[in-house]
Amino acid sequence: VQLQASGGGLVQAGGSLRLSCVASGRTFSSYALGWFRQAPGQEREFVAAISIGGGTAYYADSVKGRFAISRDNAKNTVYLRMNSLKPEDTAVYYCAAGSTLNTVVGGTSHYWGQGTQVTVSS
Repeated sequence: VQLQASGGGLVQAGGSLRLSCVASGRTFSSYALGWFRQAPGQEREFVAAISIGGGTAYYADSVKGRFAISRDNAKNTVYLRMNSLKPEDTAVYYCAAGSTLNTVVGGTSHYWGQGTQVTVSS
């Protein structure tokens, strides 16, 4: 599976963005999916994950209530809707695919996208 993330950009605090991650391959629907982010000088951190069937989602406490993850298996795409953005959300955002939800949440996904930059100005 190859993952291609897009949708990042520069936005003012309080604004919104929607990230997309398109996957190649015919087994997209067999993977749990997630988003991680890495700010300069910091370690990569978990943001959100969604189960294979899409019925279960997990979020980092820092984004809960502001971000929403979703997936469209027909389009081989996972989305991250980000609302009420804050300067501390500034980071490179990566999508990931793994065999189970725990694999993705634990950061041990088998597949990773190349990242898309999100910058939130104050």
